[in-house]
Amino acid sequence: MSTLALNPDVAGVSPYVLGVRQATHEDTGKSVARFPLGDLDVELRTSMDSVWAFVRRKGQGGLALRAAYLTGEFTCTELKAKADEAAKLKIRSSLGEHIVTFRTGNDGFEYLRLTVRFTPAVPMLFPFVPRDVYPLDNNDDPLRVKGHVEAGQRGLNSGLLYFHANEPRFGSVLYFQNLTAMNDYFRATKTKPDGAVGGLWPELGYLIPTPTQSGTPPTDALEAGVEVTLSDAIVVFCHDVPPHERESALRFVKMLGVAYRLIERPDPAYRDWIERAERTLLDLDEAPEATIKHYGHRYIHPYTAAEYPDIMVQMSVVEAIHEWGKWCGEAPPLEAEFKAGLEKFYDPKLKSLRRYLPNVGDDKDADAVDSWYLYHPMLNLGLLALDGDEQARDLLMKSIEFGINTAHHFKYKWPVQYKITDFSVITESAGSDGRGQTDVGGIYAWVMLQAFELTDDERYLSEARAAIDAAVGLRFNINYQANLTAWGAAACIRLWRLTDERVYLEQSYVYVASFFHNAAIWESEIDHAAHYRNFLGVTCLQDAPYMAIYECFDSLSAFEHYLDDGGRDIDPTVRMLMLEYCKYALDRAWFYYPDALPAEALSPKQREANGHIDRKLSFPLEDLYVDGQPAGQVGQEIYGAGAAFIFATRANHRVDGAPFLIFCDHLLPTLERTGQRAVTITLHDGEVCLAGLSFVRLKRHRLGKIELKTIGGEVLHPTESSSDRVTYKLPANGRFLLTWE
Repeated sequence: MSTLALNPDVAGVSPYVLGVRQATHEDTGKSVARFPLGDLDVELRTSMDSVWAFVRRKGQGGLALRAAYLTGEFTCTELKAKADEAAKLKIRSSLGEHIVTFRTGNDGFEYLRLTVRFTPAVPMLFPFVPRDVYPLDNNDDPLRVKGHVEAGQRGLNSGLLYFHANEPRFGSVLYFQNLTAMNDYFRATKTKPDGAVGGLWPELGYLIPTPTQSGTPPTDALEAGVEVTLSDAIVVFCHDVPPHERESALRFVKMLGVAYRLIERPDPAYRDWIERAERTLLDLDEAPEATIKHYGHRYIHPYTAAEYPDIMVQMSVVEAIHEWGKWCGEAPPLEAEFKAGLEKFYDPKLKSLRRYLPNVGDDKDADAVDSWYLYHPMLNLGLLALDGDEQARDLLMKSIEFGINTAHHFKYKWPVQYKITDFSVITESAGSDGRGQTDVGGIYAWVMLQAFELTDDERYLSEARAAIDAAVGLRFNINYQANLTAWGAAACIRLWRLTDERVYLEQSYVYVASFFHNAAIWESEIDHAAHYRNFLGVTCLQDAPYMAIYECFDSLSAFEHYLDDGGRDIDPTVRMLMLEYCKYALDRAWFYYPDALPAEALSPKQREANGHIDRKLSFPLEDLYVDGQPAGQVGQEIYGAGAAFIFATRANHRVDGAPFLIFCDHLLPTLERTGQRAVTITLHDGEVCLAGLSFVRLKRHRLGKIELKTIGGEVLHPTESSSDRVTYKLPANGRFLLTWE
């Protein structure tokens, strides 16, 4: 018996890898159909137990995609394809009937979309289905091809896989499973696609989630005669291998953009964030669970009637209230009241802000600080200082040297947690990936750039550069916490504008790629997730099981700066994905508020010491779950109360003299007054996406007649209309003329 020669980087293979090899090296099946895909050739072929799509590029290897896995005999026939289909197959077996459709196109990159629908002949239990992607060499051999995986699915985020085939040089491949299409399967089988897309080279792709096997197997079956989607895979191809991480990151985002534009996306709803912000401000002021007094000042509880006040919480809410006051034209008294106690967090001996007040209880380590906690309060102080707040400027500038010393001590590579008194490390790295807080350098760089803007001191600019430079080489592992990664991207763009060094523009794409790698680009309907939106949510940490409101709205704020600084010089797909993230955040974030969820979707218990959920209070839950676990297991976070103020001020726009507000879910629209009752509205670079535009009646006003036209003069018709609000869905890239009576 002879042994097969393997790529030395491959430790071993499963029988299914050998099955791929057998499908082309032995006469065990037949070719069913062929069609071209740009420079690629696609052959549909059967083997003993599968139906395949072999995608090849002459002299440069290829890819085998398993379209169906069968047991026993089966027949495979080609059906007449529709106009938008490259091919369609019908597969009959004792299992039932598979219908497999293939669609192709070129959206800057060639793509193949392979959709598998299955109708069981009997109530069907799925014990196991092998993965569906196998790189091939020039001889259709998966055992000899060399390459590596850059990114795979994390938890319940997007079912994606990004890899490079180097020898032969087939190029880069993005494999994207449209998990939304499989909701019926997940519900019927009581399974979840947790880490379902990944694998070990060269056996990659989608591992259809199946019930856990045991001595007494589960009995959750697919219903006989009812069609379900088993797979909706979009495979995007690029014919070379990127030379460095910056190009690889941008390519990932561009290829992800191809898949994004192909999938069906939910229609975001209008949300009244102004009313939510007004309620939140009232609850912050009047609810006894929201604040506590120390040293004669009011401080904010991190959770409902729970946890000690800390500087990150205080600054997060203060800055958001400040934004609300600017939008309203008058600062709420709470801003000054909450700012009055900030100085008590400052330690004059250390010359640094501390996390807790001096009287924190013995059950807390007063010297322990997470790395990002040192800098995020400085970021919000910087935002206030740049708006002319001298108290904030003073507190920032007398704390910043300690922040710089900390960065130097850790050589711009921060641990998870350390002692603020002597820098001794408490927790070096996260257990999930063995790394520290890898994106703290990004938020540190942003703080340094704020200091540079305030002082014009070149030293701060040098510090920002050093922090961003230290993160080079982290590739898709740069993300520790989503909002920090977003601020890192913003810092890179600002550095590029200040230095004119293109490497920082390119490095921003590394942060952007890592951010969207952690996104859930699908709409789950599993369990309680059916009651809320999760599309384009991002898990708060690289290993977190949930999406969090604080990281959600803070990321939107960072992206606002990124888009504003980058303008039209940003890659269009990067801009489109950021704008889409912000658009869906305005819709999705509404469901963090417990009054927006049915009572049965709320967790009856919260994390120890994190208080309780009060549905009457307009404070958000910390945690929503893509897999539909009960929401609010961590708690109701008052430190996320700033979300309502940020969303309200970013989405709503005033027009002097008009009887309405303009609500736009597309960030940064341009409004130009062109007449007494006329405004030109410009939406920027949404490519094929749509924006929601609503005209919302002001109190004690009548909405009256509103007309919206394209610049070419075409009259547009609203999708919703009432005496209080008129809503349009518009191309997110264009100019429109608004008039009213």
